[in-house]
Amino acid sequence: MAERVLVIGSGGREHALAWKLAQSPHVQQVLVAPGNAGTANSGKISNSAVSVNNHSILAQYCKDHNVGLVVVGPEVPLAAGIVDDLTAAGVTCFGPSAKAAQLEASKSFSKSFMDRHNIPTARWSSFTDPQDACKYIQDAEFPALVVKASGLAAGKGVVVARDKDEACKAVLDIMKDKAFGSAGDTVVVEEQLEGEEVSCLCFSDGITVSPMPPAQDHKRLLDGDQGPNTGGMGAYCPTPQVSEDVLQEIKRSVLQKTVDGMRAEGTPYVGVLYAGVMLTKRGPKVLEFNCRFGDPECQILMPLLKSDLYEVLKNTLQADLSSSPVQWLENSAAVTVVMASGGYPASYKKGLEITGLSQVSEMGIQVFHAGTALKEGGGVITNGGRVLTVTAVRPTLESALRSANEGVAVISYPDAVYRRDIGHHLTNTNLLTLEDIAEQYIYFMHLNGDVY
Repeated sequence: MAERVLVIGSGGREHALAWKLAQSPHVQQVLVAPGNAGTANSGKISNSAVSVNNHSILAQYCKDHNVGLVVVGPEVPLAAGIVDDLTAAGVTCFGPSAKAAQLEASKSFSKSFMDRHNIPTARWSSFTDPQDACKYIQDAEFPALVVKASGLAAGKGVVVARDKDEACKAVLDIMKDKAFGSAGDTVVVEEQLEGEEVSCLCFSDGITVSPMPPAQDHKRLLDGDQGPNTGGMGAYCPTPQVSEDVLQEIKRSVLQKTVDGMRAEGTPYVGVLYAGVMLTKRGPKVLEFNCRFGDPECQILMPLLKSDLYEVLKNTLQADLSSSPVQWLENSAAVTVVMASGGYPASYKKGLEITGLSQVSEMGIQVFHAGTALKEGGGVITNGGRVLTVTAVRPTLESALRSANEGVAVISYPDAVYRRDIGHHLTNTNLLTLEDIAEQYIYFMHLNGDVY
């Protein structure tokens, strides 16, 4: 019997999850709370006005409406214990417990966990006193130029400083001026790593990990990686920078170690685990963990997923990933470009009319809505910072890049901001020298216990 599924969230990630779930023959209807214009009355998909912050009301709603599965998109409700509360009320919910979600909700916890379990990461320290943090920055024997708010800051709580003075200013902005509110009561200061950054996600049933194809996100607002940090302005997948050997090393030394460590500490990790990884000359090192699908990574991973998402989520919850391998499209690449509001990530206008959406769908390009709303009398208007994610799936990365940019060119609203160089790393990759490759080889031999 087909089930009703409820997706929690309102962004492009949640639209992509609802879109993929709706393709399953096991799913009768997908409700999205609160959703956006893209998830309003679209085939099997529709929005729900139920409160997602009051977990007891939400649990009763799920029972009253025969919701068989709840899928949580954003990190805030996960950290607030939505999975724990719904599960206790007898409602099946996909995502990690609040305790497991500390891997994202507390960077201080996350870094300590990595140290305990020998998971490769940058050198670091955490502080509750800004003077102590600044002293650490000045005295460190390495470039301690990365300053992070320890709590949740919507993906924007990281400052990569150019020098020690700028790093100290970032500490004061976060801790004294409360740039990220209470999320910055504790800051983590860490070593600046050099290399390519990639997003490595996996499904975890608490024992087995099933890696997804690695992706690369673009955090800066403007072309050429300029401008302020954002929640993400675009992404592509797969990443030529990550060979099969490197991916297996990340699976072994990062993803599986993390899941094994959480289980050993009495907090099984069930859900999607996302490791932001830097490919350094000394091997992959973890920059951060997220406890859910990335946004915009989800908008390229869902179109590349060959398996039935509903079945994958169910198998994950039933600790059955080892006997049910997740399948991905072969010989395919996906690119997504985020269209944002003028002024984002600071203040921006809402209510601006969007045109060109129907023309893009005719081009074989998928538009996942984020900050959008339906206009009274018809049409779609802007309703957030990141407005749309325009996704193209093609046989090659180059053709997907071209198609996604062509799709963006058709869509219009006043003061739209987007990058025209998503995937520029493909044509401007800092290739490793032979010396770098030799150093990585020695590093991997050492990790595997081989003599060198």
